[in-house]
Amino acid sequence: MSTSVFRRNSCRGGSCGARTSAEGNRRRSSSCFAPGAQAEDFSVSLNQPIVSIALRFFLAIDLWLSKRLGVCSCEEAAWGSIRPLVRLVEFSGHVAPWLFGAVYTLLRGETTEEQEIMLNLTLALLLDLMMVRLLKRLVRRRMPAQNRSDILSTFFVEKYSFPSGHATRAALCARFLMAQLVDTYSMRVLVLGWASLVSLSRLLLARHYVTDVCFGLAMGYCQYGLVEQLWVSWDCLQDVLLLKVRERFTRAYSQLWSADWAL
Repeated sequence: MSTSVFRRNSCRGGSCGARTSAEGNRRRSSSCFAPGAQAEDFSVSLNQPIVSIALRFFLAIDLWLSKRLGVCSCEEAAWGSIRPLVRLVEFSGHVAPWLFGAVYTLLRGETTEEQEIMLNLTLALLLDLMMVRLLKRLVRRRMPAQNRSDILSTFFVEKYSFPSGHATRAALCARFLMAQLVDTYSMRVLVLGWASLVSLSRLLLARHYVTDVCFGLAMGYCQYGLVEQLWVSWDCLQDVLLLKVRERFTRAYSQLWSADWAL
């Protein structure tokens, strides 16, 4: 009799322990979600068109895969211990260091060719920044719910996620560097590896969905083609600046001449 009672108590204790551990895991996973975040609804009705059903199914897969990859979304996540390292990789693809480095090299460049390359890199970064901002304002897709804000996020507030600006910048800069500056195989592998890590960091930190990063990579790759078509040569820039100065000088001289005749 005592043995059967002991078995029942042990089974109850084991089930309670399993239930407690499961609840702890749920609390730990839910702690990575932003406060006030709501889960997206992908319920499907058979009365909807087939295109709408396929789109909802695709977005559901995107959401599931993005959640699975967000292993560094917070310190309590599965890979939360390497979160500072992933954030460092993320910062290497931010627009601030790239824009500052391009402008500094443009001003301190020793050769005309180097200044011309840095000028077009600066223009490419500004073009990428404007196009990403425009698309984010048009699409207005909210960032993932498990995204955790950091100190850097307080200075660069991002509300929308589509497309990923880091992914577009990584693809644009990688193609730009390989076309203009990098000429060895080892450096090309290094540049491609950096662009891949920057894009992957956005998923590991749960900053973006998978579709945001994939579209950003494709967009950045295509943006370099536009930059190449609109390439600004140093001689062309000097001619434009000289023309502007000449127009202003002519306008000022004509105004002075008309003032003298009026007197």
